[in-house]
Amino acid sequence: MKPKNKIFSFLRAYIKSMRLYYSFITGIAGLIGVCYYQYLVYLNNGSNLSGSYSDVYSPTSLPKLILILIILFLSWGVNQIYNDYLGLKEDKINAPDRPMISGELHPEYAVLLSTVIMLGAFFITWFFLEKYAVIPLLLGISLNIFYEYAKGHGIWGNIIFGIMISTCAMFSFLASGKSDISILSSSQILLLLYISLINGLMTFYTYFKDYEGDKAAGKKTLIVRLGLQKSQKFSFLTSFLPLVTFLIIYYGFEVWHFELNGIFIELGLLATALQLWTGYLFFKNPKGEMTYFSLSMNFRSCACTETALISLFNPALGVLLFLISYFFIGFLFNFHSNVKA
Repeated sequence: MKPKNKIFSFLRAYIKSMRLYYSFITGIAGLIGVCYYQYLVYLNNGSNLSGSYSDVYSPTSLPKLILILIILFLSWGVNQIYNDYLGLKEDKINAPDRPMISGELHPEYAVLLSTVIMLGAFFITWFFLEKYAVIPLLLGISLNIFYEYAKGHGIWGNIIFGIMISTCAMFSFLASGKSDISILSSSQILLLLYISLINGLMTFYTYFKDYEGDKAAGKKTLIVRLGLQKSQKFSFLTSFLPLVTFLIIYYGFEVWHFELNGIFIELGLLATALQLWTGYLFFKNPKGEMTYFSLSMNFRSCACTETALISLFNPALGVLLFLISYFFIGFLFNFHSNVKA
C-alpha cells in the first residue's frame, strides 16, 4: 500500500473511531457554558449588577468562539481514542469490529495523534483563549482516562463520566472571557451537577449493550452489578430523574434566578418525553440489536435536554440547537449501523 493510501486509511479509521455523533454531547454541554457567560454579560451591561456578575467583562469575540466550539466538538472523539485503547479487553467481546480491534487502526499511532491534538488544544487555550480554562481542560482529560477504570466499580463510572462532561461547560465558560473563578457560586455548582446528572444517566444506558463483554472482562458496571432484570426496571425509573431533579433544584434551592420562559418549558417537556422514551426503550430491549439502535435516542435525549438548558439563556439558539442535535445525531449514528463496531 502506498504511503498516501496508508495515511488516508489511518485517518478514515481514526475518524470512524471518533464516533462523531457523540460530539454533540460535549459540544452542547460546552455551549451551555458559553451561553451562560453571554447571559451574565447581558445582565451586567444592562443592569450594572455588582458581585459575581461584575467579574464578567465583555462578550466573546467570534474568532474565540469558533476556537472554543472546535475544541468542544472534537474533544469527545479525540478522547474516545483513549477509551478504546484502554478498553481493548472488553471490546474484543463487545465490539470486535471496531478499528482498533480489527487492525484497521494502529492503537499506538492513534493515541499519539490524540495526544498531539490535545496538546494543540492546551496551547490554543493558553495563548489565544483564557489561561484559567486549561484547568477544566486538563481535568476533563484526566477524568476520561480515570473513567475507564471507574466504570468497573458500579455507579462511580457514571458519576465520573458525568463530572467529566460537565468540565466542558466549565471550560467554555472560562474560555469565553475574563471572569473571577476564585469562588464558584452555588448556582454555578448546581448547574454543573445537573449537567453531570444528565450525562451520567446517558452513559448508564450505554452499558446495556456492553453487558456481556463487561461481565466477561470483570468490569462491574452498574448494569453488571444489578443484573439485566433489575436494570430494566431501574432504567425506566431513572428516566424521570432529569425532570424531578430540575424541579427540586429550581423550586427547592431557589438559587437559579433564570426565568422559565415559554420556549424553555416547551423544549423541557419535549426533552422529558425523549428521556422517558429512552428509559422505556431500554426497559423493553435490554439486550440484542435493538439495544444498540436505542442508543441513538439516548444520545438525542441527552443533547436535547442540554439544549433546553441553553434556552434559559438564549431561547432562539435553544430551539435551533434542539432541532440540529436531534437530526444530526440520528444522521451520524446511521453511519455506525454495525452493532459490533
